[in-house]
This record gives sequence, structure tokens and C-alpha cells, in this order.
Amino acid sequence: MTVGATAGPVIGAGSTRFTVWSPDASQLWLCLFDAADRESRLPMLRDADGYWHVEAAGVGAGARYGLRADGPHDPDAGLWFDPDKLLIDPYAQALDREFRYDPALAAPRGQGGDTAPLMPKGVVMAAPEQVEAQPPCFTPGGLIYEVQVRGFTMLHPEVPEAQRGTIAAIAHPAVIAHLKSLHVAAIEIMPINAWIDERHLGPLGLTNAWGYNPVSYFAIDPRLAPGGMAELREAVVALHEAGIGVILDMVYNHDGESDRHGPTLSLRGLDARGYFRHDADGRLINDTGTGNTIACNAPVMRRLILDSLRHFVMQAGVDGFRFDLGPALGRMADGFDPDAPLLADMRADPLLADRILIAEPWDIGPGGYQLGRFGAPWLEWNDRYRDDMRRFWRGDGGTLGAFATRLAGSSDIFGGERTRSVNFLAAHDGFTLADLTAYEQRHNHANGEDNRDGHGENFSWNNGVEGASDDPAVRDARRRDIKALLSTLFASRGTIMLTAGDEFGRSQLGNNNAYAQDNAIGWIDWAGRDRDVEAHAFALATWRAGTPDLRAIDMLNDGDVEWLDEGGQQMTVAQWEDPDRRWLAMRYRASGLAICVNGTTQACLFHLPEEAVEVPARAVEIRASSADPENAGGKKRRG
Repeated sequence: MTVGATAGPVIGAGSTRFTVWSPDASQLWLCLFDAADRESRLPMLRDADGYWHVEAAGVGAGARYGLRADGPHDPDAGLWFDPDKLLIDPYAQALDREFRYDPALAAPRGQGGDTAPLMPKGVVMAAPEQVEAQPPCFTPGGLIYEVQVRGFTMLHPEVPEAQRGTIAAIAHPAVIAHLKSLHVAAIEIMPINAWIDERHLGPLGLTNAWGYNPVSYFAIDPRLAPGGMAELREAVVALHEAGIGVILDMVYNHDGESDRHGPTLSLRGLDARGYFRHDADGRLINDTGTGNTIACNAPVMRRLILDSLRHFVMQAGVDGFRFDLGPALGRMADGFDPDAPLLADMRADPLLADRILIAEPWDIGPGGYQLGRFGAPWLEWNDRYRDDMRRFWRGDGGTLGAFATRLAGSSDIFGGERTRSVNFLAAHDGFTLADLTAYEQRHNHANGEDNRDGHGENFSWNNGVEGASDDPAVRDARRRDIKALLSTLFASRGTIMLTAGDEFGRSQLGNNNAYAQDNAIGWIDWAGRDRDVEAHAFALATWRAGTPDLRAIDMLNDGDVEWLDEGGQQMTVAQWEDPDRRWLAMRYRASGLAICVNGTTQACLFHLPEEAVEVPARAVEIRASSADPENAGGKKRRG
């Protein structure tokens, strides 16, 4: 069999053929489990290419199974064979339950006993009819809405209790109505692949809520989708009918087997040397901060990743993918390469070439910061936008030039004809938008790591009081700042991203790393949302939807916009370099659309060519394009 041949179970006439890669094993077994969890083992045969096969007569859809592998056990050499460890087939398309961490899963060979009772089992799935290929239901320049499945609807009053916290809930009519009020162009769903908790969480009484610790790259976690792939497919259909695309957040940079002290669950027990990156001494490379790093450009792993992506396109019709710690996908022996085999294959693949591809363009490996280097057609999360906009609104001196550059599409980063920036002010990782204005320091004690985890520098401010306050003046100042931040985001050129709940002031009580808070800290409080902020966000979204100047992704040049001071004159070099200047107007020459920004504590009067505009303290005043029929008549948006 070649690398490109089919792996995993394939149902035939009266039998199922199983194929597994494990070139260094001395023996593999297919382990079948009946309804009483009694196990029967079928020895597999190895071919000349390192694949093992068995034809299991009488086995069909619904059968539960796992794998066992024997061979040399030498962790220092990347060999972890242990027949006591039941393993998940890397190509299993469904699991019968979620993963639950147990120390026995990480026990050395001969010391932990049989792990079959501790492991979920793969489920043989009949191949459904493929989704008809359609162009992506998303155009760059639109609003991406980042969603963590469980936390998004666990407290939603209009979603039936039994459905809350699932993928199906995202397609509930009340949820879709909210998304449409925001003119969401696509939702970006945080990881849904089956994951396992990090080993330190159980003793702390915590669980991983975000899912960035996958074990399977095909199976959806049963906690999020009790209905499996069919549930995702139905949700995609409902969202597409509402004009909303679906982007999946994928984690191919590491797996949940962690470092050498982690559990043996799947890839490690089959071919750790092939699936993971190792240094010259045989030690696991940790470019991800999780204990291991996937060898994304090794031929078999590259094929597995491509097959996984195709799986979600063919079976669910998703519109694209966001890639966690994206440089791992393009890292070669001598560093990151935007033309690495995996990235080149993704661009050339018939099923993937037209999908939306979004990179988180950094990891902690050597040369790990790659913002702007992925190249077309990739979009990239722009943390420079996040930090520069935060510093401006915090009041840092000398930030006006960077603010203007980010507002206009970050031409200094994304050279060329189009901006590929995904502009965002807050994401799942870090402070919420509201907490950005209420906390100067992280408050992550609930994570059980003595407040050491999470980013230390957040470019945040608290308006005079750290945390919750009953002072009306403090609350008003925070609401004012949230509105200004939202106005800045919606007035920015290119694709924008909003994390669920930030449109109405959600808080995580100052926790800027709530990955282990599957509770009220991490759940969106729909009943307590700030209706005033929400109405502001809805108005901004409606305005932006009717403003082509901002949804466009063509890079602006000096002929497209003019930067004006309060007197309506072109900004001078001295004004740009003035560290205390915190106000300007950006005006589109063709349409007259004007964005007046006042970052000071006093009102500012701008004399634009068309009219005079008074902008309150710490606010953004937007005078809509007179060339836009939907926004004609000098309509304004303030925040």
C-alpha cells in the first residue's frame, strides 16, 4: 500500500477491512468488543510498506473496536509499544464515549494493566452520502464569530436544556436569529475533535473546556455532538440556509498524549517516531508547550491531516478551517516554509483549494512568529492589530500611527494588493472585551496554578477599580470603552472577528486563560447581557453590512483615503509623530465615509469637508458613506 491509499475501516460485502500504519511494530491486533465489552482479537498482517491489514468477517457498521500493538519498548528512542494499551485507530470516525484521563493510561509497560476498560472504543461507520460540493459560504471581509460549543449555550434560556452545550444548539432558531442580528458571515467553532483532559486537571476538580488537546482527528467529541457527524452536518445546513458559513478550529500541531510522562492512546502506541518530531537525541520536541509536536510534513502524517480535512468537507460541508499554532504545519528541519509540502498540498487539493484557510501564525518553536508569511490565499490572525488597538485605547503615548495602520488593513504586514488580516480585539485566549476595560492584571486562581498561567501583559486597564464595581461612574466609563473598542473593530478594513458574548459585555471575572473553566466562568451569561452594548453592536453590524468600503479587502493607498486632523487638514509629519496626539479622522475619498476617532478625555470637534462632527471623549464617530444607498443621509454610528 502507498501512503495515499485508504487507511482505517472500510465496509465491504459481509466484512470490514481494517488498515493501520505501524512500520516498527512486531505485531498488531484488531480488538472487537461486544455489547458486554467482551474482547476478541484478530491478528493483523503487515505488508511491505509498513501497513497492517485484516479482513473481519461479519463486522459492519456499529461495531466497536480498538487496536493493540507490540514491539520494542524504548521511549528514549521513540518506541512505545505496549500490548496492554488499547489504542484508538487514528482513522476512527466515531467513538462510543469521551476520553477520561486515568494514570494507568500513562503507566510504563508491564505496570498499568489492561487499559481497555479505561478507553473509549472506535465505532465502524457506514460511509454516508457525500455533501454536494458548494463554494464557501463566506467571503473575506465579513465578520467571523468565534464560538466555544459548550460555553456558548449552556445558559441560553431559549435552547432546550437537553440540547445546551452541543453543536445542534448552535443551529437553534434563537441562536441563528442572534447571529443574523450581528450580520455574522461565518462562525468559527473551537475544537470539536475528541480530546482528553491534561493530567493535572483531574486532581484540581477541573476539566478541559476548550478542546485544544485532541486524540482523534476524525471523531467528534461525543459530549459536543451526541449525534456525531450527522449532527454537525445538520447544523451546517441550517447555518448555510441563514447565509452563515462554518469554519472549524483544527489542532494538528500536537496531540493529547503529551510528553514522555503522558498517556499512550493512539499515535504514540503505533509510530511515535513517525508521527512526532524528535531532536537529535531522540527526545520529543515541544514547539507547542503541550509536551509534543506533530511531524506535520512527514508523509504519513501529512496524509492523515489532509484526509481529516477532506473528511469534514465531504461529510459536513464545512466552509473552511482555522489552524491552531499554524507554523507547525509548515515547519521543516531548517525552519518555517510557507511552501512546505503540507501547505502546498492544501493549496492544490481539489477539495480544499477553495476552502477558507486561517492561520494562527505563531507558536513557541524556533522562528515561531510568522505573521504575514503564510501568503495567499491564507487569512491570518493579526495580534499586532489586537495589541496596537488596545494600547491606543489604554492611553499609551505614540500609538496613533500604529492605530491608523491597523484601521486601514495593516499594509506593513500584508504587502500586496489585498489585506489578509483577521482583525480582532479579543479571542478565546486572553481577556474578554469587557474584562479588558475592568482588569489590569489576570485573575486565574481558579485554574489551580497560583495565577501563573495565561498572558502576563494584556494591554488592559481597569478604569480606576480592579474588577467588579458598583460605582456608576466606573461602570459608565467601562461601557464607553467597550463601545469604542467595538466601533474600532467594525470600522476596520478587512475581515473582523468577534468572540461570542463580547458583543454584550461578557465577563470571565478577569480569567484570561479559562480553558479549564467548564462552569459559570466560561459559560456565556445570556440573561445578564448588557442590552445597551448589544444594541450598539447590532447597529454597528448593520452599518458595516451596508458599507462596502470596510468589507473590501483591497489594500488602501494614499489615493483611496485621507487622514485629517480636527481642522479638516491633511495630517502633518509632526502631528503623526506627536506622542500625545490621540485623535484623527480617516476619510474615504470616493465615498466620503468618515471615521472620526477621539482617544482623549475631552470632546473633539472635527471640521470635515462635508460637515462639522463633534466626537465625545473616548469615542468613535462614523459618518456613513453618502454613496451608500443603505447608509445615505449622513447617518452616524457612535461608540
